[in-house]
Amino acid sequence: MTDTLKTTLQDDLHAAMRAREAVTVATLRMALTAISTEEVSGTSARELSDEETLKVLAKEAKKRKESSSAYRDAGRPELAEREDAELVVLEGYLPEQLGDDELTAIVDRAIEQVGATSMGQMGQVMKAAQTEAAGRADGGAIAAKVKARLAG
Repeated sequence: MTDTLKTTLQDDLHAAMRAREAVTVATLRMALTAISTEEVSGTSARELSDEETLKVLAKEAKKRKESSSAYRDAGRPELAEREDAELVVLEGYLPEQLGDDELTAIVDRAIEQVGATSMGQMGQVMKAAQTEAAGRADGGAIAAKVKARLAG
């Protein structure tokens, strides 16, 4: 039986605890709490699939990026560094992010697939592009590419 991503996170948490890696321990605990919260949200408790777990981790990573930026803007570099360290831990579990050229190619294929010719079809293009990108690109980056392609 193959391990789920959640099981891998739990195993890595135990290893980090034994190695006394404070940032890794705190980050993995936070991630596992977010996963557990997602599992019990809604009408009934359920076990998340690896894909759903990745979405939770991606959301947590995005929070770290935003917090780091906010702390830097507020003149609190020590807090920003903590957020950056947590982000590094989370990124170790996320799929590698797409490069600019790869993202452009995905958006172009989505536009062609949908047959989009105007901004009115942006939603359909976004859906197709996000399905193909599958967590390997930020939604904002995809939206910016789609807008640029449809407007130009």
